[in-house]
Amino acid sequence: MNKAIILGRLGADPESSTTTSGKTVCKLSVATSEYWTDRDGTKQEKTDWHKVVCWDELAINCNRFLTKGRQVLVEGKIQTRSWEDQQGQKKYTTEIIASSVEFVGDKKEKDSGPSFDSNEPLPF
Repeated sequence: MNKAIILGRLGADPESSTTTSGKTVCKLSVATSEYWTDRDGTKQEKTDWHKVVCWDELAINCNRFLTKGRQVLVEGKIQTRSWEDQQGQKKYTTEIIASSVEFVGDKKEKDSGPSFDSNEPLPF
């Protein structure tokens, strides 16, 4: 089973584009953090950054409604891609291909926004 679920905040506004075949793609940069207290009683924090890719209607809605700092709950699958750069070096990237993105709250976490699933019809 290949399933990823992350809850985090957008580190930048979504980046949307259209492929040569006409499909809409939206890329998100999502930060997840964990907090703990070490043996000395000092509070610690570790942040991981995740590349998230959304397609079609999900991409359109993420680009339309999301902004930097917004909290999101992302579900999808993990995918690693490879390519060659201009110098012929093989490069790799690991991404979460989103199947759903729930807009958990705004920057101040006052309210929840809509949530969209790539398998459901849109409410508008």
